[in-house]
Amino acid sequence: MTTLDFTSTDFTRTDFTRTDFTRTPALTRPGLHLVPLHDELWRVTRPSGEVLGYVERFGVRAGLRFRAKRFIVRQRRFVEMGEFWSMDDAVDCFGF
Repeated sequence: MTTLDFTSTDFTRTDFTRTDFTRTPALTRPGLHLVPLHDELWRVTRPSGEVLGYVERFGVRAGLRFRAKRFIVRQRRFVEMGEFWSMDDAVDCFGF
């Protein structure tokens, strides 16, 4: 029988490296607008104002990750498109 030891893992770590969200290069994309809602969340819209989804920043042990969620209007729900190591990659999901 396999025994897993989680006693040495620090799940309460909160000292992740943060970057200033106003300096994130992904805030400009042709045909897309990114509206910062707070330090960890951006709304992705078309220039017309149509909401395409959100990009969420969160910390993991290895650094910062970015989760892209697309809004499905007809179903009134969000679909996770993926988690990425850069905001640029997360925002690129909305260009297709």
